[in-house]
Amino acid sequence: MNLDRRTQQIYETFGQQLGGAPAYLSIAPGRVNLIGEHTDYNDGFVLPVALERDVRVIFRPRPDRRVRLYALEFDNWAEFDLDGMKFEEEIFWSNYAMGVAWALEELGIPLRGLEGVISGNVPRGSGLSSSAALEIACAKAFLTASDALHALDGPQLAQAAQRAENEFVGVNCGIMDQFISALGQEGHALLIDCRSLDYQAVPFPGGASLVIGNTKASRSLANSAYNERRAQCEEGVRLLKQALPHITALRDVSSEELAAHKDLLPEVVYRRCRHVVGENERVLATVDALEQGDLVAVGHLMDASHVSLRDDYEVSSEALNAMVDAMHNGRGCLGARLTGAGFGGCAVALVEKGCEEAVKEAIFAGYSRAMKIWPEVYISAPSQGARVLPLTP
Repeated sequence: MNLDRRTQQIYETFGQQLGGAPAYLSIAPGRVNLIGEHTDYNDGFVLPVALERDVRVIFRPRPDRRVRLYALEFDNWAEFDLDGMKFEEEIFWSNYAMGVAWALEELGIPLRGLEGVISGNVPRGSGLSSSAALEIACAKAFLTASDALHALDGPQLAQAAQRAENEFVGVNCGIMDQFISALGQEGHALLIDCRSLDYQAVPFPGGASLVIGNTKASRSLANSAYNERRAQCEEGVRLLKQALPHITALRDVSSEELAAHKDLLPEVVYRRCRHVVGENERVLATVDALEQGDLVAVGHLMDASHVSLRDDYEVSSEALNAMVDAMHNGRGCLGARLTGAGFGGCAVALVEKGCEEAVKEAIFAGYSRAMKIWPEVYISAPSQGARVLPLTP
């Protein structure tokens, strides 16, 4: 059995902590959103890619309904019974595993217990969806242990994991993160229609890579700003209905219609709406550019997205702007933008193949000088979505 170094370490930890040998490996990736920010809760379009960073669960089924999980990076245990799941205040990460088990059973899927070791290299708190990766990896593990791996298709699995995070963990999130973790394809971005949940794999040209810069800056404003922006978008729809009675979300409004009826909106609400409407159009234009292999056009659209997020939606920050500026100073950077909710977290750059290290060095030099913070940089091509592999001796 040939295992990569990281999987081998988790495998050995399983033997040390649980004894014997595991039966399966469940893998689910984190994600970065190429373009399409704050469009999901407006019934719009997003274009994420799965990353080469992931959460892994090495496990074996149990004959009962007991669950025992050891988190390698946290060096602690979570144990619970599938007949007595309740929110855990002390071991917070365990709620993601418990939550997906709860959500799967709510769908009528009878689960069996399992025991395993969890390890992840998706940076926590960075906006790269470590929580969704944990949810999808655990969901796949529970389904496999229960001989029910194919009981749900990819969208259904993503919806179950989203429900776990919303209703069990208590975090309000959209569907994108779980969706791309479950359904990502190597060498592709994934266009997701957040209204219908239709999706389309979009080939990612081989002549480019993604360089992600983690600002390491606080995202403490993100939650309150998210709620405020969401309310402003809903206010925009309510006011625009006077002239456009058919609309139910900003997804239904074109840039031309918005401009024609801007007098119906307070200035700040107009700017919020202008970002969302324009961002939906940029997502679809990015898909067209990718399909034509026009990386320069994709880069320009990413730049326009960042300007809109910075000026119209006002969710950027000094740190994110400094990160994007530093990326642009690197040779081969075609475009860059903040990714995620904003205020902190990460920015993503589209970079010509072979120039990844040049952009990485530009980030270390420029960002650390501007912010007096040492960033983290990750380089990734679009990766494969979640899967379960048997571990045979």
